[in-house]
Amino acid sequence: MLRYCTKCLYPHTKPDLGFDEHGVCSACNAFNQRKEVDWELREKEFLQVVEAFRSRDGASYDCIVPVSGGKDSTYQVIKLLQYGLNPLCVTGTTDSLSALGRRNIDNIKSLGVDYIEYSFNPIVRRKLNRICLEQTGDISWPEHVAIFTTPVRMAVKMGIKLIVWGENPQHEYGGPAASQNSKHLDRRWLEEYGGLLGLRVSDLIGQMNIQNRDLIPYMYPSDQELEKSGVTGIFLGYYFPWDGLSNALIAQAYGFEVSPTIVEGSLACYENLDNHQTGIHDYFKFLKFGFGRATDIASNHVRRGRILRKDALEMVKRHDGKYPHTCLGKPLDEILCEIDMSRDEFERVCDRFTNKRIFKRDDEGNILRSKDSSPLKINWDNM
Repeated sequence: MLRYCTKCLYPHTKPDLGFDEHGVCSACNAFNQRKEVDWELREKEFLQVVEAFRSRDGASYDCIVPVSGGKDSTYQVIKLLQYGLNPLCVTGTTDSLSALGRRNIDNIKSLGVDYIEYSFNPIVRRKLNRICLEQTGDISWPEHVAIFTTPVRMAVKMGIKLIVWGENPQHEYGGPAASQNSKHLDRRWLEEYGGLLGLRVSDLIGQMNIQNRDLIPYMYPSDQELEKSGVTGIFLGYYFPWDGLSNALIAQAYGFEVSPTIVEGSLACYENLDNHQTGIHDYFKFLKFGFGRATDIASNHVRRGRILRKDALEMVKRHDGKYPHTCLGKPLDEILCEIDMSRDEFERVCDRFTNKRIFKRDDEGNILRSKDSSPLKINWDNM
């Protein structure tokens, strides 16, 4: 049986999540600690950091900002421009880019920044998507790795010493106490908290004829390169209050587009807008841990006092863990075709990663499903 946080809706199955003696999860406790933060002091600390890295003669960029075109990266760019910085925006092309995602990328460019988009070998990427879905249950594994490696590799090559990331996901969504107040992103953070799921980039060599040279953009720079370059990565969310909804509202005021409808498996129309594969990623999270993106969003709103826990629960029951028939309007079979996987193969992978202890089963052990093919959780009503 799943055990849930008494404040939000996170279950004990969430990786790296802890609970205190009152049954409150580490994500809620981390958020409560923010109430004690002196944000004016944090802002001054931020200004000291960026001033130390600001280009004095304008011959170089002040920093690199990793961007995707989403609400948070749009907000990051807006924030840095407000402080008079000259950022270089860097992105790695997403796996299955939506038309809305492309428009939001173009919107960031229109804010008045230089922008580099790194395009990955699509043949290799499709192989990686399939391998990682089959081996880790995460179709987005190569994208998540590249999110962290591409800007760092660019910073080392171009001699730009400061990278300004957005939120620390360990802080926002709960994680080991050692990472809760981290303001830096480095190799150690990536390896411990970056979602590698026990799979190393080097493990991919030899699979589906993938060679070392195919994995160059997914490799983090060596320790020697990093030490020589002096590159430092900071989390903007350490210095300023971080809130996805507020970020979305600010981003919209600067041209960011939202979806006309709630994104499948979610509770919002303002995030996960760029990648058609995101629905598969979130569905597998539900299969493995019994919660999905809707729970993440609802729990964040509960912590901020926007909605009551009981109302959040009804919203999550309605949207979480839905079978990904479509994502951002694209049919599942078309998305699977991009990674050369059939529906039958997909179903077998789903079954292999399903935590059968948290879903209802018939007498033969088969997962019971709703009319829309979504698996039925055992204790929705005990949350």
